Parts: sequence; C-alpha cells; structure tokens
Amino acid sequence: MPSILIMSDSHGMTEEVMDIKQKYEGQVDGMIHCGDSELELSSEELQGFYYVKGNVDFDPGMEEEKSFTIEGITFFITHGHLFNIKSTLMPLNYRAEEAGADVVCFGHSHMAGAEKVDNRLFINPGSCRQPRDHREPTYALLSWTDKSDIKLKYYNMNHQPTELKFHTSLRSEG
Repeated sequence: MPSILIMSDSHGMTEEVMDIKQKYEGQVDGMIHCGDSELELSSEELQGFYYVKGNVDFDPGMEEEKSFTIEGITFFITHGHLFNIKSTLMPLNYRAEEAGADVVCFGHSHMAGAEKVDNRLFINPGSCRQPRDHREPTYALLSWTDKSDIKLKYYNMNHQPTELKFHTSLRSEG
C-alpha cells in the first residue's frame, strides 16, 4: 500500500523535522513539505522531500509549486498563500485541475483538514509548530490501495494518531 508523509509550516524547527523524516524515510513512497520551513533548500532536514516555497521562505532555488505522480496518484503541492486558501479553495482547485492533480497538498493557514472538491482531495496537514485550529501540532500520512480507497490520518509530534482522519474515493461515482 503506497503512502506519503505530508507536513507544513515547521517555521524553523530542525530537530522535529529531522525526527519525523527519520521515522518515515524509507518506509513511505514520498515525503512532502508544503513550505514555511524557514530552512535552506539544501538543508539536511529537507533532503528527500518534495518541497515548495512558503511566504516566509527566501531560498531563491525553491519553487512555488510542484506536480508529480506516485503509484497512480498525481499530486500538486503549493504553500497556498498565492491561491487565497484562507478564503476559498476555488483558485487552487482551478490550478490543480490544470495540473491534472488527484491530490492537492498545501499549508499556510496552519489549520489541519481535508476536503474533496470536484473528485479531487485537498489536504492541509496543519502546522507541526503553531496550529491555529487544533490544540496540538500535526502532520499527516496518506495511503491508498487504488483511487477507490484513499486513507488520510493525522499524527501529533509524538507520532501518536489524533482524532482527525478522512477516508474517501477519488473515482467518479455513477
């Protein structure tokens, strides 16, 4: 069963990012950081991650968005600040549609959550440093057997599951 680690908004944390990375490296099929690490792209902590530039990242080598496919699922990642995500997912949904994405990962709001829009899954892993909607910092793990069986679970910084989870299908119904 393929799986992806998703984190965001670590804001200068190095030991914690490295702890999460070391726990999952080699055990997941990919690792995503949705920006605002405040680290250099070449930092040891970010090596091995699909990484995008957040609004407080200043490394000129960082990209604003990325698309890639793992095990039949196409991902689109961005930080979210350029898509007005605090108000609506509509601009991000339009861009994700252009990119042919099945799953969209973003941060910026520091609010963990998942929503299915137009048969596309939007994931915000929350902040692993400063959550705004939840009492504890979080990151997420996405796993799937195929597009009809998608599971998302959120974890705290002690690697314990939280009550936040989402199970869906990315297949068209009907």
